[in-house]
Amino acid sequence: MIKLIFNIGLTLLLLWGCPLFCAADKAVSKPVRAAVIGGMTMTPLWGEIQEKFEVETGIPIEVVVTGEKPALARAMKEGRVDFLTMHSSDTTTNLVADGWARDLRPWAKNDLVIVGPVDDPAGISGLRDGAEAVKRIAETNSNWLDFLSNGPRETAHTLFSRAGVRMIGPWVLKYEHTGTKSILHYVAGKNAYMIVGRMPVLFRKMDPDPDVKIMVQGDPNMRRPYMAMVANPERFPSANFEGAARLSDFLLSDKIQNFLASYDGGIGDGIPIFIPVRSSR
Repeated sequence: MIKLIFNIGLTLLLLWGCPLFCAADKAVSKPVRAAVIGGMTMTPLWGEIQEKFEVETGIPIEVVVTGEKPALARAMKEGRVDFLTMHSSDTTTNLVADGWARDLRPWAKNDLVIVGPVDDPAGISGLRDGAEAVKRIAETNSNWLDFLSNGPRETAHTLFSRAGVRMIGPWVLKYEHTGTKSILHYVAGKNAYMIVGRMPVLFRKMDPDPDVKIMVQGDPNMRRPYMAMVANPERFPSANFEGAARLSDFLLSDKIQNFLASYDGGIGDGIPIFIPVRSSR
């Protein structure tokens, strides 16, 4: 009798429990809808990470939006994505502070570089100290382009502050156009130096110019962090919070951090295009 009751109970548990377990399993395997900053999709990096994540977890990723920060932030606020990664800024902080997202974490950094004319009037080529480079630029009154993009401009001001130099004088030029694709030609025409992301130069988001080259790179003070965040399930109950959280954890795993440290994006120079946060501590 006891055995019969046990068997009946086990059968009922399987009948009633299976739909619950199956539903939970199905929820985990739902695609993670992602918003990814354009620099990561401009290079092969995000595709590599996505493939590794999908193979390891079986959870597909759908890149719903990529490009500039405003489009990514809008997608999170509209509940169209479960996961977002982009540069650290007031935008990322406010998405969390205002309750749209949660679990904000840095997981990688990108390199900024100083480019300049091949004749190098300030003599900075090969330096790895950005503050020393801008000091020499100021001392020689070499032209400096005050690029209005937020990240490079903020980094430039940090370097000039570290060098004890004020960005004032006829040698400090303002960019007179709205687009950036032809900015290296503008730099060449002005025989100027400028700080800019290494990736846009290497992957030709900016048209190359034979009279301009990378002069200074590899300074840890010239790096900007990328943040990961997940949709706030209290604001968006239908969001794939579990899948997004696994993706966020995956980015900080040994597998991805080690991968970043050795991945040059196919350039062939052996210099990582993204810096793992663990190597920059």
